[in-house]
Amino acid sequence: MGDESKAPKASGASKAPGARRVKREGRGRRVIALLLLIVIAIAALLFDSNTRLVTTQYKLAYPNLPPSFDGYKIAVISDTHASEFGKNNERLVSMVTEAQPDIIALLGDMIDHDPKPPLEEQLQIAEALVAQLVPIAPVYYITGNHEWDSGGVWQLLDMLDSKGVKILRNSYVLLEAGGENVVLAGADDPNGPSDMMKPGELVERIAASEAGRFIIMLEHRNNRLQLYSELGVDLLLCGHAHGGLIRLPFTDGLIGPSRDWFPTYTSGVYSMGSTNMVVSRGIGNHTGWPRLFNNPQMVVVELGAH
Repeated sequence: MGDESKAPKASGASKAPGARRVKREGRGRRVIALLLLIVIAIAALLFDSNTRLVTTQYKLAYPNLPPSFDGYKIAVISDTHASEFGKNNERLVSMVTEAQPDIIALLGDMIDHDPKPPLEEQLQIAEALVAQLVPIAPVYYITGNHEWDSGGVWQLLDMLDSKGVKILRNSYVLLEAGGENVVLAGADDPNGPSDMMKPGELVERIAASEAGRFIIMLEHRNNRLQLYSELGVDLLLCGHAHGGLIRLPFTDGLIGPSRDWFPTYTSGVYSMGSTNMVVSRGIGNHTGWPRLFNNPQMVVVELGAH
């Protein structure tokens, strides 16, 4: 009787380790599956953040804008860094075409100081892009810091000129609509020649010869809002900051172009006085840091008259 009463206990005890092992293995598989799903989700998010090109539209109204410019559209392309979205940038070109802009503004850093890809290949990518943009609308270009650092700035400028791109190097033109005009000015990047005209001198020259006209300024860098506000510029279009690369809630980007943490003025519309500054997140990326929650971006600015 004693032996029989102990038998069930011995049988139950022999099954318990196996049951616990099966339970642990099942829990381990679930953890692995969860981790795999997380890795896949992060990879998909990074892929989307770095390859899906988006268009962002801003409509800005001004009481001093000539009425004929009401609805005037500017497509802004910045910081391409020899990137391609589709063969010969067909996706980017298609988005510009769809936007139906009146002018296209190229805000610099079309090529990169990094020798990969080689400069010749970078110039070919830039040439293929502008050759398709010029038939869509007049194209205006200013230099960025990477053009000057690359050693290929003069080759790029010659190519752009040959394709019909209007190059603004501390100079301005008058845009016309319905018999009325606004000023479109462009500043060379500070990495350009040391003896070049400074932005303040350019705006003073504009004020002297085009007094009272609405002024649009193209400026690669995004750190001169206060200066241009003091100079009375109405609209400032910039790039350079790459959107802060990683955009987290309640931040204006995590990493600045100078590897500074939590930069400002990286994406969107910023105002100071009567000046609005629109900053593009740009198209390409040369930093080595992946974009996150920060898709490559083409900006369309539509002007409105009160």
